[in-house]
Order: sequence, then structure tokens, then C-alpha cells
Amino acid sequence: MRWGILATGGIASAFASDLRELKDDAELVAVGSRSTAAARAFADRFDVPRAYGSWTALADDEDVDVVYIATPHSAHRVAAGLCLRAGRAVLCEKPLTVNAVEARELAELARGHGRFLMEAMWMYCSPVIRRLTSLVADGAIGEIRAVHADFGLAGPFEPSHRLRDPAQAGGAVLDLGVYPVSFAHLLLGEPDEVQAWGHLTPEGVDDATGMVLGYDSGAMAVLSCSLAADTARTAVVTGTTGRIEFPRGFFYPEQFVLHREGVDPEVFGPPAAPAGGRLQGLHGLQYEAMEVMRCLRAGETESPLVPVEGSLAVMRTLDTVRDRIGVRYPGEA
Repeated sequence: MRWGILATGGIASAFASDLRELKDDAELVAVGSRSTAAARAFADRFDVPRAYGSWTALADDEDVDVVYIATPHSAHRVAAGLCLRAGRAVLCEKPLTVNAVEARELAELARGHGRFLMEAMWMYCSPVIRRLTSLVADGAIGEIRAVHADFGLAGPFEPSHRLRDPAQAGGAVLDLGVYPVSFAHLLLGEPDEVQAWGHLTPEGVDDATGMVLGYDSGAMAVLSCSLAADTARTAVVTGTTGRIEFPRGFFYPEQFVLHREGVDPEVFGPPAAPAGGRLQGLHGLQYEAMEVMRCLRAGETESPLVPVEGSLAVMRTLDTVRDRIGVRYPGEA
């Protein structure tokens, strides 16, 4: 399967590194950037045959089967749309877009052109997370009553940093909050009620937000994200007959612990994990690439692991959170 990468930042480099893990199935054949020099430097670093100084040139390369969109999320709609219109399958970094309106536009574009689209929610493709959902589905902890998760970075970030720039859809919610929100959605679905409180920077984006998602079933998710504090980055899923605890890095876990009354704690890790290894890869992004290629070879236009409708539901929740805390980006109604 022939891959292209659009953009050349840190996440693009991580993806290119992990794609090497799949050398028998995947080949990185092209990279595109707004800068010819940046594209050439990236191509030289990762032995990519073709480097383009424009997004359009990459999208128009008919030898590319699928493009990984690695831009900041403020550019996802434009970049992914360009590739879909040109006939490429698309794996787009998270969050899928800036808001639900943009996400719906991308989904409709993909469906209208019969093209594959998947949000790069690598957490959903992790073997450990898939083991979690299997255990929950089998009733290992009964009915889920609560999900707790957080993701925070210490900062500080300068006012000019993209994470504080409204024009680049900055703020904690879209960059970090998407992880705990997506984790809650994976286990409980779209909430029936959303409440949130946030602290805003002078630029008008959030640097700390707390969220409570409520469900008519009686379940709740208590979530937080921050650009001002290095939080534990842990998660706990509590059910009527037990709980599952994730250590630091719940969105890319090496293991989790199942606790049940009257039973010794059980530790679950990835299948056939190497001693001291992290999911058999450098970053764990190879699993989302594997899922994309599986889907494309099966003729599927979206992934059952990361369904488009699920990504749209997450965007609706993120929209509601931003509405509650008063964050608006340029051009939004």
C-alpha cells in the first residue's frame, strides 16, 4: 500500500517512523508540504522518493493510495478535502476538524466520492484498548457507571504558540481533551448532557477545562485537560461489579489492571508484547496504519474501529464543551 504524508512536523515524523515497522505491507512514496525545502528535508530523512512543495501536488500523485494528514487541526478540512477530491483515501489526524460542521462536510465529501476517510484516533486501534472493549463487552465489570480520565501538559506555552493561537484553533480542549472525550465515547457513546468549566487565556482559548458528560442510564464521565499542569494522564472505568485502571498514558497504554471483588487484581497487556517493549513499535501509530490498509484491501470506505459517525459524535461533544466555556474561533458563527 503506497502512502503519502501531508505536512512534515513531529507527528508526521512519528508516523513515518512507525510505518517502517510495516515495510512488508506499506511503502512511504511521497511527502507534501507548503515548503519545498521542508518536504525535501523530510524525504531525505525518511528515504521518501518524491517530495512536493505543495499540498495539491501530493494530492494529485496517482501513485499514492492513501494520504496521512499531519497538519494542525485548523487545516484538516482543507487538506483532507483536497486529497479526497483528488481520489485519495485519507487518514486524518485528530480531532477530525475544528468543529462538527466541518467534520460533517468532510464525511459527506468522502461518501460522495466513494473514498475512505478515518480519523487518526490511534487509541482506538491499540491492541490494549481493543482488549479493554472486549472485556467490557463480555461483562467483566458489569454495567459501566463512571469513566474518569485526564490529559494535561505543564507548559508554559508562549502566546505565539499554536496551542494559544485562536487562528489555529488553539486551546486544551481540541488538542488534548479529544483524548479523554474519545475514551468516554468509546465506552459510553455520545452523552445526553454536557457540562464544562474552562479557564481562558488572554487570547481567548482554554488552558484548562473540566467536563462532565451525563447519560440517561445514570453513567457519567468526569474528564479534564490542561495546558498549564502536568496531570496524571490516567483513566479509570468503573462498573457495577468491578473497575479497570489505566496507568499514566491511558491513550497509549502498555497495560491495565482489572479489579473485582474477591479476586486478585489481573494485569492485561498487549498480545505477545516483547519484554520491556511498547506495543512492538516506536510510537504505536502503526496500528492505525494497519487498520487503514486492512479496510482498503477489503474495499471498505470507513473503519469499524474508528467509524466516521463516531468521530462526528465526538466533534459534537467538543463543540458543546467549547460553547459552555465560551471559546470561539475566527470564522465560526
